Amino acid sequence: MGYSKELATEALAATGGNSTIKATEWILNNKPPPPFQQPKLNRFFQSKPHSPQTQQSQVGLSAKPKRQKLLQGPHETLSERMRPRNIDEVVGQDHIVGKKSILRSSLECNRLPSIILWGQPGTGKTSIAKAIVTSSLYKFICLSAVTAGVKDVREAVEEANKMNNNKQTVLFVDEVHRFNKLQQDSFLPVIEDGSIVFIGATTENPSFHLNNPLLSRCRVLKLNVLGGESIVRLLKRAVEDVERGVGKSVGCSVVVEGNVFGFLSLNCDGDARVALNLLEIAATTAAGRKQSEMCSKIKPGEDLASDASSMPVGDEGCDVLRKEENVVGSLVAIVTLDDAKKALQCKHLAYDRAREEHYNLISELHKSMRGSDANASIYWLVRMLEGGEQPLYIAQRLVRFASEDVGLADPNAVCQAVACYQACHFLGMPECNVNLAQCVAYLALAPKSIAVYQAIETAMKVVKDSGGQNEGVPLHLRNAATKLMKGHICPPHNHSISPQTYLPPSLQGHKFFDWPASNVD
Repeated sequence: MGYSKELATEALAATGGNSTIKATEWILNNKPPPPFQQPKLNRFFQSKPHSPQTQQSQVGLSAKPKRQKLLQGPHETLSERMRPRNIDEVVGQDHIVGKKSILRSSLECNRLPSIILWGQPGTGKTSIAKAIVTSSLYKFICLSAVTAGVKDVREAVEEANKMNNNKQTVLFVDEVHRFNKLQQDSFLPVIEDGSIVFIGATTENPSFHLNNPLLSRCRVLKLNVLGGESIVRLLKRAVEDVERGVGKSVGCSVVVEGNVFGFLSLNCDGDARVALNLLEIAATTAAGRKQSEMCSKIKPGEDLASDASSMPVGDEGCDVLRKEENVVGSLVAIVTLDDAKKALQCKHLAYDRAREEHYNLISELHKSMRGSDANASIYWLVRMLEGGEQPLYIAQRLVRFASEDVGLADPNAVCQAVACYQACHFLGMPECNVNLAQCVAYLALAPKSIAVYQAIETAMKVVKDSGGQNEGVPLHLRNAATKLMKGHICPPHNHSISPQTYLPPSLQGHKFFDWPASNVD
């Protein structure tokens, strides 16, 4: 049973040594069984483990040298490293942080107000908040409404109250629109008594997503979408910065072709984060390609460092720096337009079917058609379709537009819109895009009349305001159930004006529909 020799000898001596059965019973009654041990797997294999020296010798005889890692340590994205260190480095928001602007004047007077930074992603909301703190003597506490709650806000306020009175605390809350009204109310007392300076960042319209008491205590600052020149400036700064730039991401020097900057700025939709991330991915691709080329030139058994001195000068338009200590650092990666296109894959479109950008684009489509601009109308239509908008929603809006803005100026417009809706229902995307474009162009070029829309709006206002006291139907117009109620006179055929009146007595002469008499058939 796997008992040791010492235990067996002891059992035999205790039982007289004449019977192994008695010795076994004695062991079971007086000694606990030994613990079960899993046999080692090494005894099932014939080969012996290699020593470190043996492994090193085998690696040295490898047919192809292993590629060294480009990155070591934790990875921090380029967009995070390149945040402005002070407000002077903020780009594209001069109306907020420029000379004689609101924030700069407030910082110079050391009287920073509570503010709401409103702008699209990648315009610099978080960067401005951090730059404000580094440019002043404020203590910075950062929270995210995605993960934080009222408890975190209270802890931040308590920490601010423990600080020296000479150093005020800035509480920055990112994505503040995700807080509900109760959570937003938790900021009100601490903003009111000056315990903190509140800075909120949101991508949504504050008028729709933030409650009025909070807006009353904060100034809303609208950030502009970054233009092409601002994006190019940020990209060049990321290439030229040795300590924080794109060279740190790939572990080597980076050279970017001139047309790459224009391509990235054109395809990032004013989002600096997207542009910097694309540059980082393109640089990683270029560095990997360059290192593969170096590895392919090394003969089997040769060391990378020994081969660095034999690299030709001017290879692919740039000199190879010869450093035997770190060959990866000696690489110079050239980012080409093809690298940028591979990093992009598909164009980034800022569109959200359930939020503000959705309503902005459909409003722009309506206004373009109302202004009879077919070119702009088709452009905004494509923007919505490429953003993922449902074609039936657009077709529904076209049906409404046909009656609201075209109306009786072209009665066939509503027929075109309804036919477009049916075509979208039958075909779906992407085939129905032509049907939508045809209907949009037709409505944009059609004559316009809002007489019907104005008439229905005026009548609705009169009814809601109880104009005319909402009288009953005049007796001569009611259903003639008895001889007493018979008073309606049928107008003659092809009449233009009937001698009878049809409105209640209190609304006689009231005009709802304004239409020239010459247009009446």
